[in-house]
Amino acid sequence: MRTYIFIVIALFTLTSSFSQATKKFIDTGSVKNQFDYLINKSNRYQKYKVVEITWLSKLKSNVADSLRTSAIEISDNYAIINIQKDTIKSLKASLDTSKNTIASLNSEKQHISFLGMQASKPFFKTLVFSIIGILIFLLVIFITKFKQSYGIIKEVELNLKETEAEFETHRKRALEREQKVMRKLQDELNKQKKE
Repeated sequence: MRTYIFIVIALFTLTSSFSQATKKFIDTGSVKNQFDYLINKSNRYQKYKVVEITWLSKLKSNVADSLRTSAIEISDNYAIINIQKDTIKSLKASLDTSKNTIASLNSEKQHISFLGMQASKPFFKTLVFSIIGILIFLLVIFITKFKQSYGIIKEVELNLKETEAEFETHRKRALEREQKVMRKLQDELNKQKKE
């Protein structure tokens, strides 16, 4: 009897530990490993394999959980992919806008708006330097003409002073002559009165 109890306890312990090992493996292993384990540990009956229903149920449950988890992951990945596609589209649009802005800025950098028209920088530089050259040329002509006019004015002023001096001399002489004539006239008048 003792042997019988010992055998029952040994079988119970082995079955319990085997069952726990099996349960642990079926709960934690990959689906492929679970199938392999199920096939390897099942019994043979003629050309068939005999598998415990609990193992099949557990495997079915694990496969369903794996499929559900995979479906959720796939759905999440699709959502992430769609978000990333939208982000890529917006970044491409932003990049295109930036490229257009850069092209516009480069065009503006190469051209200058002058009197409402777009002019290239070399043309504008040529135009500005031409205007500056013309202004300098006109300034030189103006200074030359001014110096000539100033010289003429000085000469005219000198002639005017000489003419004024001559006129003053002439006026003094004329005044002296007139005074002499008036004295003579007065003397004559005085003589005639005396007579």
